[in-house]
Amino acid sequence: MNQPPARRILVALMALPLLFTAACGGGSGGSGEAGHVVIVGQEFTEANIMTQLYKQLLEHAGFQTEVKNLGARDVYLHPLEKDQVQVSADYLSSMTDALNKEVHGENAPSVASPDTQATLAKLKQLGQKVGITPLQPAKAEDANAYAVTKQFAAKNHLVTLSDLGKLGQPISLAANSDCPERTDCKLGLEKVYGIKISKVEPLGFDSPETKSALAKGEVQLGQVATTDATLNGLGLVILTDDKNWQNAENLVPVVNSKWLKAHPKAADALNKLSGVLTTDDLKAMNAKVDAERMQESDVAEQYLKQKGLI
Repeated sequence: MNQPPARRILVALMALPLLFTAACGGGSGGSGEAGHVVIVGQEFTEANIMTQLYKQLLEHAGFQTEVKNLGARDVYLHPLEKDQVQVSADYLSSMTDALNKEVHGENAPSVASPDTQATLAKLKQLGQKVGITPLQPAKAEDANAYAVTKQFAAKNHLVTLSDLGKLGQPISLAANSDCPERTDCKLGLEKVYGIKISKVEPLGFDSPETKSALAKGEVQLGQVATTDATLNGLGLVILTDDKNWQNAENLVPVVNSKWLKAHPKAADALNKLSGVLTTDDLKAMNAKVDAERMQESDVAEQYLKQKGLI
């Protein structure tokens, strides 16, 4: 996910008044035992689950919490740097490249990579310049992935993206609208895997429209998320990124540095989650919300209790 993964980056300017009205009371004060904290995230199932996980962990540690899922990193990044909000539920490479563009300009080349620790080191360096600190990344990762129908995979003996490249036939792709210009989408599929992309249908990253077009055979390949729990039920399967092409998109808490220095116990609380959360865990929680219609807060509470974290 971003951006992250190539996703969910519509500029939610309408949310700005809400953000600043609610967040001006943030910072180090508040009536909670450990202080007040505003947690931000983007507006989709997984982000809602992550902010609820962070919320409940911080409440268990004695903080008074408030959640604002605002739909775009563009909206919350500057307030996070200014301590107007304190914690974001984020994605490693997407946040790294967002900060790199802020620090070095919009045309700055990506400094993220498939290497989690190397990307984390870059994020820490960039964060020092703007006043934010990444905590421990989880094993859980929500990265770009590319899916085909199970029928298409079986017919053509496809398991990996390399297999699709070797097939040698023109492939139509449903993906985010910026896919044709992205190295983690069309450009990389062609250069890294030799896949012949005949056209890109701009139906969105991991969107219902993309998955529907793929399931109906209107396209042969679809850009999806590694944590999407609906794929199997739709008859879709992800082709393995066997050349480790996609950047690391581990879930990572990102915290205002000034606030963190005053509230170090927040890091202890959030890092406990990062130490146990896996991609399969996240996929299962997504399914409980999307398929079973459970509330994100209930799913988060159930998971944290199962893991003995609250």
